[in-house]
Parts: sequence; structure tokens; C-alpha cells
Amino acid sequence: MMIGKTTSVCPVCLSRIPAGKVVGEDGNIYMEKRCFEHGEFRTLIWEGDLESYRAWASMDAGGKVLPVRAVEVEKGCPYDCGLCQSHERDGCCVLLELTNRCNLRCPVCFASAGEQKPKDLTLEEIGRQYDLLMERGGPFNIQLSGGEPTMRDDLPEIIALGKSKGFTFFQLNTNGVRLAEEAGYAEKLAKGGVSVVFLQFDGLDDEIYRTLRGRPLLSVKRKAIENCREAGLPVVLVPTVAPGVNDHSLGEILRFALERMPHIRGVHIQPISYFGRCGLEAPAMRLTIPRMLRIIEEQTHGLMKSGDFGGGGAESPYCSFHASYMRKADGSMKALPRRRSQCCCVKSSDARDFVSQQWSGKAAYADGDEATSALDAFLQQAVDNTFTVSGMLFQDAWNLDLDRLKRCYICEVDTDLGMVPFCAYNLTDINGRALYRR
Repeated sequence: MMIGKTTSVCPVCLSRIPAGKVVGEDGNIYMEKRCFEHGEFRTLIWEGDLESYRAWASMDAGGKVLPVRAVEVEKGCPYDCGLCQSHERDGCCVLLELTNRCNLRCPVCFASAGEQKPKDLTLEEIGRQYDLLMERGGPFNIQLSGGEPTMRDDLPEIIALGKSKGFTFFQLNTNGVRLAEEAGYAEKLAKGGVSVVFLQFDGLDDEIYRTLRGRPLLSVKRKAIENCREAGLPVVLVPTVAPGVNDHSLGEILRFALERMPHIRGVHIQPISYFGRCGLEAPAMRLTIPRMLRIIEEQTHGLMKSGDFGGGGAESPYCSFHASYMRKADGSMKALPRRRSQCCCVKSSDARDFVSQQWSGKAAYADGDEATSALDAFLQQAVDNTFTVSGMLFQDAWNLDLDRLKRCYICEVDTDLGMVPFCAYNLTDINGRALYRR
């Protein structure tokens, strides 16, 4: 049964083609599309019935906030990103890819790091990117990324440059190798202005790391977390979840994180997307939002329930899920009411406020000073006992939905192209050819 239509791309040639959303014989929801040259494609997009699929859409915040200084539409989505005049969001989180170098060679890497000639952006180039972002509606939340950004020695200088231009939140996306191996490095980053470390953390079994990262890394991850704790540097664990590899480990990861509150602020789950360098084949039963929520509830033995989670906000509700919890005195977790700003609502400024408080673990004080009053101490205690679980389902050539893409608020910044939605920038065909990434 056809339940909706959208536009997608052919996984072989990346040509724009019409796509339909259908209820399959098994009751799940699929995307079906046909390229006249390369044939038909069918991809699972929702493992659940039509009622649950439509109910999830009710979490849509609605509305449009058009990008500042959007580029004109010529070829049409997804070929005119920059952001173009057809885009429906002004952006929130922006990745600065500081280098394409990496100290790992992961079998799974959206950026295909290490395959190109080594290149670092100069401080001058980074400065131009900061300026471009301010012209396009900044300050946005900055994600220092790569490659592996800690391959550079000048992250504090890069952050200082960003602060001088008006940016306030700097997230470090890292595999944690240098944080673990170099004494004093975590302290250097904390003093240099890193707001939070988003640490690649795929499980508590080295076999998982051998499959996804090419080598055992569990001891490295543990050491990186401990070094960040000693430096007072907040951490969010970021597992890439692949079916049959580590989808059985989410409960362990969540318990590991909860035991280390408030230093670990939460877990941000990224079900695997099949783009860039990916040594795993896409299975017939891909990971979907309903499956992820069932896994979380089952593996936490009901400590976190499917009904605690909501989706969407600024982004399409089918792009994400999230829930925040308050740790009670007896150690149990109470789900907090969902707020639009929790899920990056229509205004990116609201999203920045939420992200800054929750991921950095710093309460927003009325006077902007340190916690000196009883009220300030109470606010900080509340933040310390708050824990967030979120997930982002990035799109690839198999399930790309341009209606979703037009609402993407996570962008890659490119000096020549401008701001490009993450899923467009990293989109590759079945042979690894990219639309944007060079």
C-alpha cells in the first residue's frame, strides 16, 4: 500500500528519481524507487506498523526558518547545497573538517579518512570559514572534526580564533587515541576551550573495535575517558551501531555511561549509514528508530522505555530520537518531559542553548557568574543529575529522502561551497563517488 511520495537518488548514478513509501507485506514501511537505467531499489525505513509511523510524525515542530543568504536553486536538491533557497532550516551544528589525516584506518568511516593526500586547513582558511558562518547566520555550534582533529597541535589556537569571531561552543569529535596516550593533553584541551568531547565509543568488547575500527581499542577508550575526567572535560559517548556487530551492546554502553555521571553527559547513538568507506554491506533489515528504541528498552531492562523518546524538532522527526533523564536519589532514572528545544527546535538559537547546557554540563546562571549562591548550586546539581540519550539516523544513497534533507540542520562548512547538509556532503554512490566531498 502506497502511503506517501518523495524524491530520492539512484544508488548507482546519484540521479534524482521519484520514490514512494509503501507498507510491505510484513507490515513494515519501505522506500521504493526506480532508476530507468539501473533498475529498482527497495529499502526498509521503519520497522513498525503504519500507525506508529504516522504517530512519530506528530512530533514534528513544523514551520520554516530559511537560511540566511541562501544560494539560488539551479539544478535542484540535492545538487545546489550551500545552503540553497529550497532549504527549510538555518542550521545549528556545523562541522569544521580541520584535517583529513587520521591515526586510525577504520573499515567504517564516512569521511574515508586517510585515503587522500594529507591536508590541513590553514588558520587563514579556518578564519574564512568562521567568517562565512557568521555571514550565514552564526554563531553556530562548532564541531571540530576531520579526519582526526587531534592530529593537529593547534586546536587551542583554532578555538581562540573562533571565540574572537563570536563562537562560544566547541565540540571535539575524536577517536580518543591522543587523549589516552599523551599525558596532559586533556588538560590542554580543557584550558584551550573545548566544551565537550564526543568520543567514538562502539562497545565494551575489543572484537567490536576490530570490526569497525580495525584494531582493539577498548583500553584506549577507557583511558581517554579517565583522562578527560581528571581534566574536568565532559564526555559524550558516540557509538556507531551496526546490525550483527554491536547492536547487542547498547545496554552495556548505557550502563557504563550512567555509572560515570556527571562526567559522561550522555550517549549519542549513530546507527550505521552506508556511505564513505564502509566495509559492511547494507542488510535487508536495516536499523530503524523503532528497532533502536526496542533495543534500548530491552537491554536496559526497562530503565529506559521506548515511550520516553521523541523525534524531530528542526530536523525531520524521522531523522532522530532523544530523551533526557533525571537521576533520582535512589539511583533510578526519571524521564523528563520532552521540550522542543531538547530536539533542536525550529530556532537554532534555542538548540544552541540546550546543547551548551546539556553536553557541556554547565548550568545557565542568571548572572553569568560562577555558582556562588544556593540557587546556582541547585541549578548545577540539577544539570549534574541530567543524562541524555539521543540518536541520529544519517541518510545514504539507499534511503535518501529529499524532504528530510531539506530540513537538515547539521552542516559541513566548505570555503567554496558554503554550508552543505551532512547527508548531502557525505553522500556516495555504490562505487564511493561523492557529490560534494573532495
